[in-house]
Amino acid sequence: MLHIGCHLSVADGYAAMGETALEVNADTFQFFSRNPRGGSVKRPSLEDLAGLLAIIKKHRFAPLLAHAPYTYNPCAEKESLREFARTAMREDLEALAPIPGILYNFHPGSHTGRGPQEGIRLIVETLDAVLTKETKPLVLLEGMSGKGSEVGGTFEELSQIINAVALPEKIGVCLDTCHLYSAGYDIVNDLDGVLQHFDKTVGLKHLKAIHLNDSMTPFHSLKDRHACIGEGSLGWDAIVRIINHPKLRALPFYLETPNELDGYADEIKRLRAAFKA
Repeated sequence: MLHIGCHLSVADGYAAMGETALEVNADTFQFFSRNPRGGSVKRPSLEDLAGLLAIIKKHRFAPLLAHAPYTYNPCAEKESLREFARTAMREDLEALAPIPGILYNFHPGSHTGRGPQEGIRLIVETLDAVLTKETKPLVLLEGMSGKGSEVGGTFEELSQIINAVALPEKIGVCLDTCHLYSAGYDIVNDLDGVLQHFDKTVGLKHLKAIHLNDSMTPFHSLKDRHACIGEGSLGWDAIVRIINHPKLRALPFYLETPNELDGYADEIKRLRAAFKA
């Protein structure tokens, strides 16, 4: 079974997101844990949360994915920005804990010119300050496209973070197909080779989710520009190979394509038809 969902607006409410996912034939979805361009947050009422939990149970949803805001920079130069990331992440993880199996994805951050090793050191410092043995959501490092001073654009950087944290069992990875291709991992012509490299460097056991997106830019562009499925430089055939790959097919896939709901519904319909049961 293909486990697939799209990005929905938390402003509509938690139970409403579950209902919307069903309308587009999804069995999971992604949402921002708070305002993606700021820090404001509105948590669900107990009734709203209960409504979502009932939908998850009845329809056997795959794990939901909460995406941290873009404003978090765990390796920022300013201590105040790093402290904001730590505080907000703690709040998010505590608030999301009642949702069974939920994943919490974040961009590792930008080292702002001080070098990836300093960035990795500060990201590890942040994760060690946030994670405890009681933390319930699994925290996912998102693989990035490698633009500018981003950390996480290589498998080696992701591996260094996981291997350095005090509680590596609380950490996983979310790979983005657009980011991978833009970062120089040729998942169009050598998907097997890329996955072998990931397994050797990071370990496939750490791969917990896939952001499924086509790319507006060419291979190794180091840019993050998502395209609708089949309309970018990856192309339809490559996307179909990804969802059917034996090492990936059981994972949950989350669409972040530039779509409205009808567009998501169409993509999900076509991808379900292309999935080999």
